[in-house]
Order: sequence, then C-alpha cells, then structure tokens
Amino acid sequence: MSAETASAAPVRSRRKSALGWVALAGGLLLAALVGGTLVYGGYTQRAILDPESAGSDGTRAVVRVLEQHGVSVTIARDRAAAERALTGGDATLVLRDAPMLSDDALRDLTGRARHVVLVEPRSRALDVLLDGSSLGGFSPDLSASPECGVPAAANAGAAHVGELLRPADGVEGCYPVDGEFGLLQSEGVDGRTVTALDGLSVLTNSSLPVDGNAALALGVLGQTDTLVWYVPSLSDADQGTAAPTLGDLTPAWVTPAMLLLLTAALTAAIWRGRRFGPLVAERLPVTVRAAETTEGRARLYASSKDAAHALDELRRAARSRVGRLLGLTARTSPHDIADAVAQRLDADRARVRGILVDDIPRTDRELVAAADRLRDLEESVRAAVRTEGTTR
Repeated sequence: MSAETASAAPVRSRRKSALGWVALAGGLLLAALVGGTLVYGGYTQRAILDPESAGSDGTRAVVRVLEQHGVSVTIARDRAAAERALTGGDATLVLRDAPMLSDDALRDLTGRARHVVLVEPRSRALDVLLDGSSLGGFSPDLSASPECGVPAAANAGAAHVGELLRPADGVEGCYPVDGEFGLLQSEGVDGRTVTALDGLSVLTNSSLPVDGNAALALGVLGQTDTLVWYVPSLSDADQGTAAPTLGDLTPAWVTPAMLLLLTAALTAAIWRGRRFGPLVAERLPVTVRAAETTEGRARLYASSKDAAHALDELRRAARSRVGRLLGLTARTSPHDIADAVAQRLDADRARVRGILVDDIPRTDRELVAAADRLRDLEESVRAAVRTEGTTR
C-alpha cells in the first residue's frame, strides 16, 4: 500500500463519521420540529368551504364567478382582517361556523356588514343571528323549489338542499322539505339581511353546477359590490374562550421529560457510536484445525456406537461430491442421485441405492465395510467421468 493511499484512508473514515453525525443531528431536529408542531399546533386545514381551495369541497369556483360579475372578494383569515375589510358597513360578510367567538363578538362582527350569509350554520349562530332559529334534519341530494318571496331564491328556481333548518318567528324559509327549509333569511327594518344555507350542498366546486345552485349563490352572495369571506382562526378567540391546545392539556412535566429523553438518546448515541479509528483485527489466542473438529465428531459417534448416523454423514458428503461430478443440482434427491450413478456405471440400481441410501449398519465392522463400498463407488464414478472426458 502506498503512502498516499494510507493517508487517504483516515480522511475517508473521518468524512464518513462526520456525515453520520450530521445525519443524526438532522434526524433529531426533524423529530423536534414534528413533535413541536403536533404539541403546539401549526396545522390549518384549508379544504372544506375554503375560498382558495380548488378541491371538490372548496369554494374557489363561486369566488371566481362573483369576481367575473364585478364583485370584489376579500378573503380574511383572521378577525382583525375581517373587521378592516368591513369598514364602511356596505359589504356582504360570508361567515363559517366560528365557535371560538363569543356571542357578543359574533354580534359585533356581523353588525359591521350590510348583509350576512351563514354558509355553515350551527345552532348557536342561528340562535344569535336569526332570532332563535335552529337546525333541522338532513336531506341529501334532493332538489327542491323555493316557494318563498326571497328574491335570490325566487330568481334561482329549484336548487339542491342538504342540511335543513327550522325558522323562528319573523324568519322566512325557502326550499321546504317536510316542514323544514334549506334556506332561511331574516330582514331588518333597515334592509339588512341575515341568510343561512348549507354551503356544502350549494356553494362548493362540485355542487355549484347542479340545478340552480349557481344562480342562488350569485343572488345571495352578490347583493353588494364588496364581499368579505371570513375564515375563522383559533387566534380570533376572546380572552378565556380559546379552545385549549394539546400543549395546554398536557401536564407540565411532559416537556421536561421529552427533553430528558432526547438528551439521553443523544448521549447513548455518542457513547455507542464513538470511533477512535479504523477497526483492528484481533488475533485469536487459539486456532483449531478443521481436522481436529472432524476427529472430535468421529470420536463422539464411536463412543455413542451410532453406526447408522455416522454412515449417514459419510453418505451425505459422498452424494454431494458424486452429484457435482454428474452435473446434478444440490436439490436432487438421494434416490435420483443413486439412479443416475447406476445408469452411468451400468450397475444394479438396487445395489447402488443400498450403498448410497438404504443399507443400515449395525456394528462397527459393517460400518467400515459400508464406508469401503461407498469409497469404491465414488472412485468408480470419478473414473467413468474421467474416461468419458478423455474419449471426447
């Protein structure tokens, strides 16, 4: 080995060791990031009724249609942005269910808009904003006629309904199904309206082309030139009403325990993974010759007087060698090997099978005789194969 090669070997070893430490540190950092995200939040679902989602349950299609009809759409993903967009009081507010807002916060936010549309109505929002209205049953994939005086519904005609609602006194219902309604609307003395409908059945990208859903969506959402689509966030909660996170619900000792476990894992990795150089081959104190092992096994067979077992070991080795001489595979059965030997030597098949498979010695004398016959048979096969090779 040259001097350059010898000097390059430690360099490669150090490089591999450094790459291993970098990979370990990267794995620990990734685990910490994932664990922190799961414990303290950071994931926001943007699919169902999201105005920027192109999925089947998103509502980007209706936003694009509104913009083509001259409606300016503002997407507010927090309460402060929604309040800024509603400055002026002449905009339509689209509101999903916002359980993190208190009743007063809900009234304050919706009071800033000219029209309010509840696209994911829940019992509390219906009770607060629609004078005590409530949820009803559900009627999937049903087309219903408006049968009401609400202009948007009357102009749209038949539309799909899903979640049904029960109106309170003074609230008008459209799309009746078994005494319940697919759309509710309450109108104040100043012309301000609050409308509730199942957005999943009317406004989503997959349901918008069905029946008169598109016309109903334009009539309900396009009442003003400005539309504010509010997507509630957990950070919008009033003081004391925020939903607890996983970090809030876990005991105080969890975080120190996790840090302690990570430190212990890192310490164990350093302890078990340290290397001071290339591995060194250790010389064994005793070298056992293969012949000694064979002789030891032979003595065990002799002391146990198990002649049949000893002959089986000799036969197994002889069959393996004879099979290779005849070009047979390692999976060839003992009887097939015996038949192939008998055919090659033109010998009696039963006699060859007795030598290679069937004969059972009972005494040491019979074992010696069987071993001699086995050796003679193997030599005959070698001679036959060698003779055929020379002839060719």
